[in-house]
Amino acid sequence: MKVTHKLRLSQADAHYGGNLVDGARVLALFGDVATELLIRHDGDEGLFRAYDSVDFLAPLYAGDIVEVEGEITRAGSTSRAMRFEARKIIAPRTDLSESAAEVLTTPIVVAKATGTCIVPKDKQRDVNG
Repeated sequence: MKVTHKLRLSQADAHYGGNLVDGARVLALFGDVATELLIRHDGDEGLFRAYDSVDFLAPLYAGDIVEVEGEITRAGSTSRAMRFEARKIIAPRTDLSESAAEVLTTPIVVAKATGTCIVPKDKQRDVNG
């Protein structure tokens, strides 16, 4: 099962000079995707236990549109291993005008991660029939 979210990063997401968005914002997006995956799989939000790996590969800026994808790669009795990828799919073109933007022909992978979430047995529901 895969889940994909798309989001435009706003000026409020910029944390550093030059409208740079910090990596914590990407991790929050991964957490949102994890929550949806657990609800769809178990009928409960569960808890994010740990990231096994996080790689930040390219910068994100206010105005970028990012696509975040996640999937459950393994389901144990209470644990759910997951993988995540964030890709920049649209970028502002302020060199052309303040409101110009461009759809990227090749999305830019900006971050990848793997992690584990937990759904306690007493919280799990068979939502998939």
